[in-house]
Amino acid sequence: MANKCGLFHQSYQSDMGIFQTWFARVWMALLFAWLLVFPFIAKPMGKALGTNLLYLANLIGIYIIGAQGLNILTGYTGQISLGHGAFMGVGAYASAILTMKLGLSFWVALPLSGLIAAAVGMFFGIPSLRLKGLYLAIATMAAQFIIQYVMRNATWLTGGSDGMSVRPPVFFGMPLNNDRRYYFLIYALVILATLFTKNLTRSRPGRAFVAIRDRYLSAEVMGVNVWGYRILSFGVSSFMVGIAGSLWAHYVRVISDEHFTMGLSVHYLASIIIGGLGSVTGAIYGAIFMTLLPELLRIPERALSAIWENAITVVNSLREGTFGLLVVLFIIFEPDGLAHRWNKIKAYWKLWPFSY
Repeated sequence: MANKCGLFHQSYQSDMGIFQTWFARVWMALLFAWLLVFPFIAKPMGKALGTNLLYLANLIGIYIIGAQGLNILTGYTGQISLGHGAFMGVGAYASAILTMKLGLSFWVALPLSGLIAAAVGMFFGIPSLRLKGLYLAIATMAAQFIIQYVMRNATWLTGGSDGMSVRPPVFFGMPLNNDRRYYFLIYALVILATLFTKNLTRSRPGRAFVAIRDRYLSAEVMGVNVWGYRILSFGVSSFMVGIAGSLWAHYVRVISDEHFTMGLSVHYLASIIIGGLGSVTGAIYGAIFMTLLPELLRIPERALSAIWENAITVVNSLREGTFGLLVVLFIIFEPDGLAHRWNKIKAYWKLWPFSY
């Protein structure tokens, strides 16, 4: 009896399944098990490596949620945004104000901060009706500076340059006030955000986003409400970034406008470009890459400091330049992103040793 070679879908549901093979399901189960075990072994691992792995994992989780949001707007709808650092700040300040000044629970403030960020994002997305490409990028960059100006100067609301203190959330009487406890909250939301993004791309709005990205005039002729879906894309994207901002505020517990600069917007954009535009897994790879690369560049700094006392000063000044150079080289030699590279590796081993 001959064995099957390849996938043979016999129903629409089978064809649309997220995990289509037992191999993919096993890997997802192993990944889920690793996520559960990791916080309990991260401390000894981090001590051996000389870094706080749980803190890095939490940063990666927050960035993944925001990167998935920006990927919906830029990767799937084709709308460039340089204002998502500020939209994250809107979510962070909204959550801080709702919990610290209005006394709301974190669990109420979390979705509300996302909705407030979505409203702000949709307002600044209105120019997308007439603008696209670099012109839209400039318009969203203006949003970045306007929002950051408000954060810094509306001292009666945001605390100005002094920032705001934020309490950690409480879950059934247990304060989520350390890295391990907060880890589980962050990664529960990472899984929800990833599943939401994956399912959104398979829905009617998701297909409309892709149609607008690929050929907006053809999409409009076919009856797609281009303006409505562009605004919707801004809203969904900003909602997810606002959720990331709320998580960030209650994690670091002190926020100021300096946390949500243009550099953060560029960081998000670089994450999805390096990971792979229009790819759910690409946003994850990009967030991991952009968070871990600066830490990896600190390794030679620590090694040299043991034998050369001025090493920290010299290497630290070179680290930012090296980081930028590596990102540029990566984009030049792998413009389709890490997700594309991973797919090529999988395709090679799927056919090995009969690659042709």
